[in-house]
Amino acid sequence: MKNMLGGESTGAIPSPVDAATVVLVRDVESGPFEVFLMRRSRNQSFMGSAFVYPGGKLDPEDVAPDLAAWGRGVTIDEARRALNENGLPNETVLGLYFAALRETFEESGVLLASRADGERIDFSDPAVQKRFGEHRRAVLAGKMDLKSLAEQEGLRYSLDRLTPYAHWITPEIESRRFDTRFFLARIPRDQVPVHDSIEMTESLWITPTRALEDARAGRLMLMPPTYKTMEELSAFSTLDALLASAVRRPPKTIQPQPFKEGDLFGLKLPHDPEYGIEAYRQPHRPDEPCRIVMTETGWRAYCYQDFQAMREGKKG
Repeated sequence: MKNMLGGESTGAIPSPVDAATVVLVRDVESGPFEVFLMRRSRNQSFMGSAFVYPGGKLDPEDVAPDLAAWGRGVTIDEARRALNENGLPNETVLGLYFAALRETFEESGVLLASRADGERIDFSDPAVQKRFGEHRRAVLAGKMDLKSLAEQEGLRYSLDRLTPYAHWITPEIESRRFDTRFFLARIPRDQVPVHDSIEMTESLWITPTRALEDARAGRLMLMPPTYKTMEELSAFSTLDALLASAVRRPPKTIQPQPFKEGDLFGLKLPHDPEYGIEAYRQPHRPDEPCRIVMTETGWRAYCYQDFQAMREGKKG
């Protein structure tokens, strides 16, 4: 039986699977910074047709002990502090960074890496584009891993280009649950993201404000974590300000709590005054949206006071 968020309800609560996703951002001369989104195939059983950031689950190859030597810019201790998760095993800490790198390369073709001597990879060269396009297909097919790619091309993975930003855990009512760390990354010069045309069938660059407008109008399907992230990003006028804020503000874990009141249903976030999961509860922030509600055109976030007004209106 489907639960109210579209998943299949089961008796047992599944454990969440570690995952990583990357919010690729770029400066735009004529206006605010933009964010890269891809549309999942409508045939996907999980979030079909939704616009998402590149990302996916942590694979065994991401936590391989010998992979760490091919990354640079972030130590295990620095990564753990940035993630704000003191209890994570060492291999998982860096594994999340490598999963973020790998999934971004697989799904968008963007590779956060440089030559071993620090020289950037010249993706404006058609021959380089062609060769790394072949590498991407090999990684997607499971015929090449990150270590093999680094050895063959003389690379080091730029872990320091990833800035931990958010941490979302799928609600317990869902049959497929993920423990997802969101990273911010400024896209490297000369690289152009392209969706894989397999899992992802469309892609676009869009400002956070425009993404929210399109989502509220029903033109862009955004799932709650994507919607809330876009809402937060829209508060920043420059990319430098966003990245500086992310460095100063370690992520706090968000496990939304589902609610249903008559024909109103959605998710309470940890700073909602009615949120009831003690392990993740945060102080109430009255001016910040704390409840994500399903509307006729899709998900939408409300401050508690605005939700109360809507709740009373429904009663009336």
